[in-house]
Amino acid sequence: MTKITFYKKNNLIVGFEISGHTGKDDYGKDLLCCQISTVAQFAVVAVADVLKIDCFYEISDGYLKLKVDKNYENDKLQFLLNSCLKSFKSIIINEKKYAKLEVKNV
Repeated sequence: MTKITFYKKNNLIVGFEISGHTGKDDYGKDLLCCQISTVAQFAVVAVADVLKIDCFYEISDGYLKLKVDKNYENDKLQFLLNSCLKSFKSIIINEKKYAKLEVKNV
């Protein structure tokens, strides 16, 4: 199962963490896992390379973390991260056996 956790501070998204494989299909054929990975990696590239906002990210097999400590009030950043949150919700809406999403206040 894949666990997606978004972190909010003062009602603004400051990052997210994704861990685990969905297990819906064999490795390399799992389209659900591919969708989740694509949105997550898009967010990292958009934040770090396009918006050029200082952030911490870590990517490894079955794990991705993105964290923004400063400038998280940026409107473009919040638009992007909220869009990612809504994308994840729509991707996993009927996949409760394979993925879960939660939002935590920090």
